[in-house]
Amino acid sequence: MALAGGQTLLREMKRGRLSPTSLVDLGGLVPRDVALRDGAVWIGAGATHAKVAASDLLQRRFPVLAGLVAHIGDPAVRNRGTLGGGVAANEAAGDYPAACLALDATIETTARRVTASEFFAGSGELRTALEPGEIVTAATFPVTSHAAYVKFLNPAARYAMVGVFAARAADGSVRIAVTGARAHGAFRWPEAEAALGAVFAPESLRDVRLPPNGLVEDLFADATYRAHLAEVLARRAVELAVMRTQGVLVLSHGSSR
Repeated sequence: MALAGGQTLLREMKRGRLSPTSLVDLGGLVPRDVALRDGAVWIGAGATHAKVAASDLLQRRFPVLAGLVAHIGDPAVRNRGTLGGGVAANEAAGDYPAACLALDATIETTARRVTASEFFAGSGELRTALEPGEIVTAATFPVTSHAAYVKFLNPAARYAMVGVFAARAADGSVRIAVTGARAHGAFRWPEAEAALGAVFAPESLRDVRLPPNGLVEDLFADATYRAHLAEVLARRAVELAVMRTQGVLVLSHGSSR
């Protein structure tokens, strides 16, 4: 199996879910650069979360993406985990997949270029459209004028109990992506996108509900709670995108906002 930062792979090996006979380190093979290409941000799959978060280019041109990555895990995770691993794993509460879906990113692999909506169309154990032997090499994110990500942390593990990424592209199209709410990973919320199509404002989501069917239930939140949390965070994300054009807000139990 391919080894990038190992943050997902090694955990699954410890749990006995994966038992590869050998590991191939991709560290020296996949690109690590962060660059602006044709008005879009291009990030190599080998770029660590720490490198992306610290990128001067992103902090100046696309701070919402730098801010999102700056809140992935803890410093140890951010200095080992990579964009390629975060995208390929499509963790149930992954931050990168939500950004890819909301920002209409293009995923580059060793075989093709595929839109985020197609890439994250897997289900069950197959959480992405990656074929056996296919490796993520980069991702391209169109720079979006109004975008924000708001997540509410799990009180124990500190990953996103629910996270919502809201983005309005230059052509007026709106994308809303939710993470942490379904076991198979991030997904787009069409009803919220349709409601925001006419007026991109929090009030447009007042009567929009996320059905609890199929949402994750655990010790910290049942499906109904997660659905309500997604609705609240979506309004907060749109509000933040309207007020600041780009921003990231991380909430937890006891937050004053």
